[in-house]
Amino acid sequence: MLTDNNKIFHRKKILVVFFVCTGIFIFLFGRLVYLCVWRADHYSRLATDLHERERSIKAARGRILDCNGKVLADNKTVCTVSVIHNQIEDSEKVIEILCQELGLSEEYVRKRVEKYSSIERIKSNVDKAIGDRIREYGLAGVKVDEDYKRYYPYDDLASKVLGFTGGDNQGIIGLEVVYDSYLEGEPGTILTVTDAKGIEVESAGERRIEPVKGLDLCISLDMNIQTYATQLANQALATKQADSVSILVMNPQNGEMLAMVNVPEFDLNNPYELPEGTPEDITAEEKQNILNGIWRNGCINDTYEPGSTFKIITAAAGLEAGVVTPESSFHCPGYIIVDDRKIRCHKVAGHGSQDFTHTMMNSCNPALITVGLRLGLDSYYGYFEQFGLKTRTGIDLPGEAATIMHKKENMGNVELATVAFGQSFQITPVQLLTTAASIVNGGRRVTPHFGVKTIDAEGNVTEVFEYPVTTGIVSEETSATMREILEKVVSEGSGINGKVEGFRVGGKTATSQTLPRGSGRYIASFVGFAPADDPQVIAIAIVNNPQGVYYGGQVSAPIIRQLYENILPYLGIAGDENEQN
Repeated sequence: MLTDNNKIFHRKKILVVFFVCTGIFIFLFGRLVYLCVWRADHYSRLATDLHERERSIKAARGRILDCNGKVLADNKTVCTVSVIHNQIEDSEKVIEILCQELGLSEEYVRKRVEKYSSIERIKSNVDKAIGDRIREYGLAGVKVDEDYKRYYPYDDLASKVLGFTGGDNQGIIGLEVVYDSYLEGEPGTILTVTDAKGIEVESAGERRIEPVKGLDLCISLDMNIQTYATQLANQALATKQADSVSILVMNPQNGEMLAMVNVPEFDLNNPYELPEGTPEDITAEEKQNILNGIWRNGCINDTYEPGSTFKIITAAAGLEAGVVTPESSFHCPGYIIVDDRKIRCHKVAGHGSQDFTHTMMNSCNPALITVGLRLGLDSYYGYFEQFGLKTRTGIDLPGEAATIMHKKENMGNVELATVAFGQSFQITPVQLLTTAASIVNGGRRVTPHFGVKTIDAEGNVTEVFEYPVTTGIVSEETSATMREILEKVVSEGSGINGKVEGFRVGGKTATSQTLPRGSGRYIASFVGFAPADDPQVIAIAIVNNPQGVYYGGQVSAPIIRQLYENILPYLGIAGDENEQN
């Protein structure tokens, strides 16, 4: 029998249990209200996500437009074919149809159809007509989503400039990779609701998060100039049986590249196509090496000995330092002795007595070597750096090579002499063109570039690109003197084959021998600008290993002449009345 104390204690226990249970109940109820009311949207989203299957939608990549608005890189509608294992009703039929329509092996398709995964991609970049045909079969578990593939309307035009994209629509080389972040856009998503077994709930339909198209890239390249320059390069490649031909055309006042040709080019719509005659049993590494060679842009990726075109730099440095004037007198017996080395002029008999202007017109090696020696190593090396030759140009293309130059401490008089007339070091074609431009444009080193601006789908400008300009490369006086001298090189000297009727053109020829010396391989080149008194366009033509006649004045100067005969009127550059009479 319970005592009074025991009864009291028992009642207290019951009360404690009651209050604890009541507290727990109130807490749980409050929590339930909180979850059902205040957190309802959150958990509803989680539940939806748990039963939603996601398929990505590629964004349309931004187009690449030339300076006149011509579309150089566009998009073509294609399809991506995928399968969802849990939704397939007749796997054998699915395998049969997909093999038949997509041209794939049964082993490949079966492996993916029978794989237990939320979604398995069978093939991307499928022609839209084929995708539509597969969709018409109405195969359960087979998804055909419209997609985009890069398309280049002009096939191989400016292939090494534009570059191309991979299967994921991302840039691989060229402008496509440099401006990828602007061009790529934002992918979208298709969301479908499924039940516990992963089967789509038809009544739920689909939700779409629409992709955002990439920005269009407007570039300085002129399709018309690029096309004509390419024709000239291909003509030279064939007639001279050369290894390659490069032509670069630039506005020397602002660095805008109007054309960049490096033939042979490749088909942008079939960039992985190997040349005819390539063995079928090559390794993957060998194949990639061949492709890398095909895609390589020699205008920026490769260096070469510039030869006599580099005399533009030596002459400008000499004039700027005051060690030579246009009237300075030189004597060329056909060679010059530097230390213990006899360095010959290209004219074995020599040029005799001549002023400095005529040494440039004659492209006299001993005279330019003398200028280099007068400057001295410290001063010459200083100008080499001042002119920007020790740094890359900064062009907006990937893989620009740096100048290969002697270290100053390893240079002696012989090295200085050979550099002075363009040998024993290497630069890229775009570096030579840019440096020559800075010498004739008044002394401003511009940055060569293609990117001008980006625009959105409505045509609004979203960004205008700006590029560095370095002033004071040479004085205005030196620049004007160089323009006058180089004009005489074309009008009366070694560059006469670059003369354009009715226009004032300045320029310099070069014939350089490739290493090893005595191999019989040469590089013929010519740099020309117009009008000579106020340059609005500058170009270089480089013919690598021409057969037969290999001199720059006879091989490359005519290329620039033909180019200018067509593009100077096209660019609206007025002719000179004195030249026309």
